[in-house]
Amino acid sequence: MLISPAYAQAASGGSESTLLGLLPLVLMFVVLYFVMIRPQMKRQKEHKSMIEALAKGDEIVTAGGFLAKVTKLGETYVSVELADGMEVQMQRTAVVQVLPKGTMK
Repeated sequence: MLISPAYAQAASGGSESTLLGLLPLVLMFVVLYFVMIRPQMKRQKEHKSMIEALAKGDEIVTAGGFLAKVTKLGETYVSVELADGMEVQMQRTAVVQVLPKGTMK
């Protein structure tokens, strides 16, 4: 015979090696959570509170980069004035930043 018979070995210490094998995976998930997931959730929460706190007369920056002044507020839409007499409607989620009063002149 060219192939020698294979015999099963007795299992020894299988639970320890399995636990040690999962440790790097758990550590990578923990690092991923603190580096990526948690800061993103914090940014989303801050953006939501900023959008909810919008008021008439606030000066904002839109997602397109326009500076505008809020004239009317709706539940999902907001009317903004881009220039004198030029008023447009946009979604509240397109507001990127609220500027300090007096920024636009």
